[in-house]
Amino acid sequence: MSASSLDLTFAALADPTRRAILSMLLEDDMAVTDVAEPFEMSLAAISKHLAILAHAGLITQEKRGRVKWCKLEPDALRAASVWMQGFGQFEPIHLDEFEAFLARELDGADTQGG
Repeated sequence: MSASSLDLTFAALADPTRRAILSMLLEDDMAVTDVAEPFEMSLAAISKHLAILAHAGLITQEKRGRVKWCKLEPDALRAASVWMQGFGQFEPIHLDEFEAFLARELDGADTQGG
């Protein structure tokens, strides 16, 4: 994985809204409007978050009829995980563990008013 790809991945993961979106997409593909529903922000703002995730390769988007759908690309984190393992102090990322991590992070953000 190139340095710029890693930069895109980690930049995308740096935002709590984008991490929450990834957590939601662990369950199933979702329409953009369904992704936006739990957030108190405009559809345009959610679309910008989705564009960042797509640009980083973490999700793909496709049009099905009139609806734009988002799909998690689970292998997209593999290269970042391999890179982190190179430091010898990180375990491989497993999606179940990653989802639990995201849930803990989101719960912490909620209790801090964010």
